[in-house]
Amino acid sequence: MKFGVIVFPGSNCDTDCYFALRDVIGVKVDYIWHTNQVSKDYDCLLLPGGFSYGDYLRPGIIARFSSVMRSVIEFARSGGLVLGICNGFQILLEAGLLPGAMLQNRSLRFICKYVHLKVENKNTPFTRFDKSILRIPIAHKQGNYFIDPDGLKRLRDNQQIVFRYCTPEGAVTEEANPNGAVDNIAGIINEQGNVLGMMPHPERASEAILGSTDGRLIFESICNFLQPTLAGET
Repeated sequence: MKFGVIVFPGSNCDTDCYFALRDVIGVKVDYIWHTNQVSKDYDCLLLPGGFSYGDYLRPGIIARFSSVMRSVIEFARSGGLVLGICNGFQILLEAGLLPGAMLQNRSLRFICKYVHLKVENKNTPFTRFDKSILRIPIAHKQGNYFIDPDGLKRLRDNQQIVFRYCTPEGAVTEEANPNGAVDNIAGIINEQGNVLGMMPHPERASEAILGSTDGRLIFESICNFLQPTLAGET
Protein backbone atom coordinates (compact mmCIF):
# COMPACT_ATOMS: atom_id res chain seq x y z
CA MET A 1 0.00 0.00 0.00
CA LYS A 2 1.45 3.32 -1.06
CA PHE A 3 0.25 6.90 -0.64
CA GLY A 4 1.38 10.04 -2.41
CA VAL A 5 1.18 13.57 -1.01
CA ILE A 6 1.09 16.21 -3.75
CA VAL A 7 3.21 19.28 -2.92
CA PHE A 8 2.61 22.66 -4.53
CA PRO A 9 4.51 25.88 -3.89
CA GLY A 10 2.65 27.22 -0.86
CA SER A 11 1.47 23.88 0.53
CA ASN A 12 1.88 23.95 4.31
CA CYS A 13 0.10 20.79 5.48
CA ASP A 14 2.06 18.37 3.32
CA THR A 15 4.41 17.44 6.17
CA ASP A 16 1.46 16.96 8.53
CA CYS A 17 -0.20 14.55 6.09
CA TYR A 18 3.09 12.73 5.49
CA PHE A 19 3.67 12.33 9.24
CA ALA A 20 0.12 11.13 9.89
CA LEU A 21 0.38 8.49 7.18
CA ARG A 22 3.95 7.28 7.80
CA ASP A 23 4.40 7.68 11.56
CA VAL A 24 0.86 7.38 12.89
CA ILE A 25 -0.84 5.02 10.45
CA GLY A 26 2.35 3.23 9.39
CA VAL A 27 2.03 3.12 5.61
CA LYS A 28 4.43 3.94 2.80
CA VAL A 29 4.15 7.50 1.53
CA ASP A 30 6.02 9.76 -0.89
CA TYR A 31 6.02 13.46 -1.56
CA ILE A 32 5.14 14.25 -5.19
CA TRP A 33 6.35 17.66 -6.39
CA HIS A 34 3.99 19.69 -8.56
CA THR A 35 6.21 19.45 -11.66
CA ASN A 36 6.29 15.65 -11.55
CA GLN A 37 3.78 13.06 -12.68
CA VAL A 38 1.98 10.42 -10.65
CA SER A 39 3.19 6.89 -11.31
CA LYS A 40 0.81 3.95 -11.41
CA ASP A 41 2.10 2.32 -8.22
CA TYR A 42 0.17 4.63 -5.86
CA ASP A 43 -3.04 3.51 -4.21
CA CYS A 44 -4.20 6.88 -2.83
CA LEU A 45 -3.24 10.50 -3.45
CA LEU A 46 -3.62 13.37 -0.98
CA LEU A 47 -3.85 17.03 -1.93
CA PRO A 48 -2.96 18.83 1.32
CA GLY A 49 -3.99 22.17 2.74
CA GLY A 50 -2.09 25.41 2.44
CA PHE A 51 -1.97 28.28 -0.02
CA SER A 52 -0.95 26.75 -3.35
CA TYR A 53 0.77 29.36 -5.51
CA GLY A 54 -0.05 31.93 -2.82
CA ASP A 55 -3.81 31.67 -3.48
CA TYR A 56 -3.38 34.33 -6.17
CA LEU A 57 -6.44 34.89 -8.37
CA ARG A 58 -8.46 32.50 -6.17
CA PRO A 59 -7.59 29.41 -4.08
CA GLY A 60 -6.71 26.37 -6.17
CA ILE A 61 -7.08 27.90 -9.62
CA ILE A 62 -3.37 28.07 -10.49
CA ALA A 63 -2.62 24.67 -8.95
CA ARG A 64 -5.36 23.20 -11.10
CA PHE A 65 -3.17 23.89 -14.16
CA SER A 66 0.07 22.50 -12.69
CA SER A 67 1.80 19.61 -14.43
CA VAL A 68 1.01 17.08 -11.74
CA MET A 69 -2.74 17.69 -11.94
CA ARG A 70 -2.98 16.13 -15.37
CA SER A 71 -1.93 12.80 -13.92
CA VAL A 72 -4.01 13.34 -10.75
CA ILE A 73 -7.10 13.80 -12.93
CA GLU A 74 -6.21 10.70 -14.94
CA PHE A 75 -5.59 8.76 -11.71
CA ALA A 76 -8.97 9.82 -10.33
CA ARG A 77 -10.87 9.05 -13.51
CA SER A 78 -9.34 5.58 -13.56
CA GLY A 79 -10.79 4.91 -10.10
CA GLY A 80 -7.84 5.78 -7.86
CA LEU A 81 -8.59 7.18 -4.42
CA VAL A 82 -8.01 10.92 -4.01
CA LEU A 83 -8.44 12.95 -0.82
CA GLY A 84 -8.33 16.75 -1.03
CA ILE A 85 -8.05 18.58 2.30
CA CYS A 86 -8.85 22.31 2.62
CA ASN A 87 -6.83 23.88 -0.22
CA GLY A 88 -6.75 20.40 -1.74
CA PHE A 89 -10.56 20.44 -1.77
CA GLN A 90 -10.47 23.83 -3.48
CA ILE A 91 -8.11 22.43 -6.13
CA LEU A 92 -10.42 19.46 -6.76
CA LEU A 93 -13.31 21.88 -7.31
CA GLU A 94 -11.28 23.99 -9.72
CA ALA A 95 -10.16 20.86 -11.59
CA GLY A 96 -13.75 19.74 -12.09
CA LEU A 97 -13.26 16.52 -10.13
CA LEU A 98 -15.93 17.71 -7.67
CA PRO A 99 -18.93 20.01 -8.23
CA GLY A 100 -19.45 23.42 -6.66
CA ALA A 101 -17.20 26.31 -5.63
CA MET A 102 -15.68 27.96 -2.57
CA LEU A 103 -16.58 31.44 -1.36
CA GLN A 104 -15.03 33.46 1.43
CA ASN A 105 -16.29 32.69 4.91
CA ARG A 106 -19.38 34.74 5.68
CA SER A 107 -17.39 36.47 8.44
CA LEU A 108 -14.73 37.41 5.86
CA ARG A 109 -12.20 36.23 8.44
CA PHE A 110 -9.78 33.33 8.68
CA ILE A 111 -11.17 30.68 11.05
CA CYS A 112 -9.01 28.17 12.91
CA LYS A 113 -10.82 26.04 15.48
CA TYR A 114 -12.19 22.59 16.21
CA VAL A 115 -15.61 21.81 14.75
CA HIS A 116 -17.93 18.82 14.84
CA LEU A 117 -18.86 16.88 11.73
CA LYS A 118 -21.81 14.60 11.14
CA VAL A 119 -20.90 11.65 8.92
CA GLU A 120 -23.74 11.57 6.39
CA ASN A 121 -22.48 8.72 4.22
CA LYS A 122 -20.64 5.77 5.71
CA ASN A 123 -20.61 3.83 2.45
CA THR A 124 -17.43 5.40 1.10
CA PRO A 125 -13.79 4.26 1.19
CA PHE A 126 -13.10 7.18 3.55
CA THR A 127 -15.85 6.69 6.15
CA ARG A 128 -16.05 3.00 6.97
CA PHE A 129 -16.03 3.36 10.74
CA ASP A 130 -18.63 3.27 13.50
CA LYS A 131 -18.35 6.82 14.81
CA SER A 132 -21.03 9.20 13.51
CA ILE A 133 -19.81 12.54 14.92
CA LEU A 134 -16.19 13.62 14.48
CA ARG A 135 -14.24 16.42 16.15
CA ILE A 136 -11.73 17.81 13.65
CA PRO A 137 -10.24 21.31 13.22
CA ILE A 138 -10.73 23.74 10.36
CA ALA A 139 -8.29 26.44 9.22
CA HIS A 140 -9.47 28.50 6.25
CA LYS A 141 -10.77 31.80 4.96
CA GLN A 142 -12.44 30.45 1.81
CA GLY A 143 -14.36 27.46 3.14
CA ASN A 144 -17.89 28.61 2.38
CA TYR A 145 -19.00 25.82 0.04
CA PHE A 146 -21.52 26.87 -2.61
CA ILE A 147 -23.53 24.99 -5.18
CA ASP A 148 -26.74 25.96 -6.97
CA PRO A 149 -30.09 24.39 -5.97
CA ASP A 150 -30.06 21.85 -8.81
CA GLY A 151 -26.52 20.81 -7.92
CA LEU A 152 -27.43 20.51 -4.26
CA LYS A 153 -30.35 18.28 -5.16
CA ARG A 154 -28.02 16.02 -7.15
CA LEU A 155 -25.61 15.84 -4.21
CA ARG A 156 -28.45 14.82 -1.92
CA ASP A 157 -30.01 12.36 -4.36
CA ASN A 158 -26.65 10.67 -5.03
CA GLN A 159 -25.61 10.66 -1.36
CA GLN A 160 -22.53 12.71 -2.22
CA ILE A 161 -22.65 14.81 0.93
CA VAL A 162 -20.23 13.04 3.27
CA PHE A 163 -19.68 15.54 6.12
CA ARG A 164 -21.87 18.33 7.50
CA TYR A 165 -21.06 20.77 10.29
CA CYS A 166 -23.07 19.95 13.40
CA THR A 167 -23.31 20.46 17.16
CA PRO A 168 -21.46 18.08 19.50
CA GLU A 169 -24.75 16.18 19.78
CA GLY A 170 -25.08 15.82 16.00
CA ALA A 171 -27.71 18.47 15.25
CA VAL A 172 -27.12 20.19 11.90
CA THR A 173 -27.90 23.81 12.78
CA GLU A 174 -27.10 27.29 11.52
CA GLU A 175 -25.20 27.96 14.74
CA ALA A 176 -22.95 24.97 14.06
CA ASN A 177 -22.06 26.26 10.59
CA PRO A 178 -18.69 28.07 10.95
CA ASN A 179 -18.40 29.58 7.48
CA GLY A 180 -21.84 29.82 5.85
CA ALA A 181 -21.48 26.72 3.67
CA VAL A 182 -24.70 25.76 1.91
CA ASP A 183 -26.54 23.00 3.79
CA ASN A 184 -23.69 22.97 6.36
CA ILE A 185 -21.57 21.01 3.87
CA ALA A 186 -18.03 20.26 5.06
CA GLY A 187 -17.13 17.48 2.63
CA ILE A 188 -18.42 15.85 -0.56
CA ILE A 189 -17.53 12.93 -2.79
CA ASN A 190 -17.79 12.46 -6.55
CA GLU A 191 -20.48 10.27 -8.12
CA GLN A 192 -18.03 7.41 -8.61
CA GLY A 193 -17.19 7.46 -4.90
CA ASN A 194 -13.39 7.65 -5.14
CA VAL A 195 -12.66 11.40 -4.81
CA LEU A 196 -13.36 13.14 -1.50
CA GLY A 197 -12.92 16.81 -0.72
CA MET A 198 -13.22 18.14 2.83
CA MET A 199 -12.43 21.47 4.47
CA PRO A 200 -11.55 20.14 7.98
CA HIS A 201 -8.04 18.75 8.54
CA PRO A 202 -8.00 15.06 9.59
CA GLU A 203 -4.19 15.08 9.73
CA ARG A 204 -4.44 17.63 12.56
CA ALA A 205 -6.62 15.23 14.55
CA SER A 206 -4.60 12.03 14.23
CA GLU A 207 -3.05 11.86 17.72
CA ALA A 208 -4.41 12.44 21.22
CA ILE A 209 -1.78 15.11 21.90
CA LEU A 210 -3.42 17.21 19.17
CA GLY A 211 -6.78 17.15 20.95
CA SER A 212 -8.57 14.49 18.92
CA THR A 213 -7.88 11.21 17.13
CA ASP A 214 -11.03 11.33 15.00
CA GLY A 215 -9.12 12.28 11.85
CA ARG A 216 -7.17 9.05 12.11
CA LEU A 217 -10.39 7.15 11.43
CA ILE A 218 -10.48 8.54 7.90
CA PHE A 219 -6.94 7.39 7.10
CA GLU A 220 -7.57 3.99 8.66
CA SER A 221 -10.75 3.64 6.63
CA ILE A 222 -8.81 4.21 3.41
CA CYS A 223 -6.28 1.55 4.42
CA ASN A 224 -8.98 -0.95 5.36
CA PHE A 225 -10.69 -0.34 2.02
CA LEU A 226 -7.47 -0.84 0.08
CA GLN A 227 -6.30 -3.99 1.87
CA PRO A 228 -8.85 -6.40 0.30
CA THR A 229 -8.36 -4.72 -3.07
CA LEU A 230 -4.60 -5.17 -2.91
CA ALA A 231 -4.94 -8.71 -1.60
CA GLY A 232 -7.09 -9.58 -4.59
CA GLU A 233 -4.37 -8.38 -6.94
CA THR A 234 -1.69 -10.66 -5.51
